[in-house]
Amino acid sequence: MAPCTDNGTVYEWSGPEGAPVVVLIHGLGLNRYTWQWHEAALSARYRVLNYDLFGHGESGPPPATPSLSLFSTQLCNLLDSLDIERCAIVGFSLGGMINRRFALDHADRLQALAILNSPHERSPEAQKAVEDRAAQTAQGGSAATLDATIERWFTPEFRTTRPEIIALIRQWVMANDPVIYAQCRQVLASGVVELIRPAVPIVQPTLVMTAENDSGSTPAMAHAIASEIPDARTIIVPKLQHMALVEAPSQFTEPLLRFLEEALA
Repeated sequence: MAPCTDNGTVYEWSGPEGAPVVVLIHGLGLNRYTWQWHEAALSARYRVLNYDLFGHGESGPPPATPSLSLFSTQLCNLLDSLDIERCAIVGFSLGGMINRRFALDHADRLQALAILNSPHERSPEAQKAVEDRAAQTAQGGSAATLDATIERWFTPEFRTTRPEIIALIRQWVMANDPVIYAQCRQVLASGVVELIRPAVPIVQPTLVMTAENDSGSTPAMAHAIASEIPDARTIIVPKLQHMALVEAPSQFTEPLLRFLEEALA
């Protein structure tokens, strides 16, 4: 069984002791196994810390109403419990919002930042659509929007050719407590407001990535995130959708390794 902190955070280590620490943060409704297609390559060079957010996977429920600050504090407490002074953080989707919140809250603990398929400032129409989906989830649970979610996350070809992965992702999402899942979905909907044009900008080396056809974390959003961080790099993976890091892992792992090698040199 994976180790667990006093506050209920379940985590796993991999990679050589003494190597720079890279923390992985999964997205909404998922768990630490989201990174199974990337962890071997990352842990060949780095000490990789992978954990479940409160209310996800094997971690305990959130101790208060979910917010970006709550999840930022969860990560800070995890680092403290493991005596990690500084690290690089790779966050996907909601995880890419949490690592930005952490960068604003605990800049002295951060060496580098990778923000993958994560939302930013939305148009009024897009904001309403996200809030409507959050409301649907609150009323009907994760099943109420899961089919549409899978269609937004994966290309039609992948949904046809890799049904076992689609089934796995569905299983992960459906395993979430419906009340906590709805609360976390509201964080995804409303939390971007506190990340836009921060008063004190993020200054650590940063990589921003998304997929060409990610409707919720668009290329325009990726460029907007990068424009607010000095010298941030942007990579747009062609053709794919929100879960591109599962559909085409190497298209994320390889640029991540190049970025980390330079940022953590």
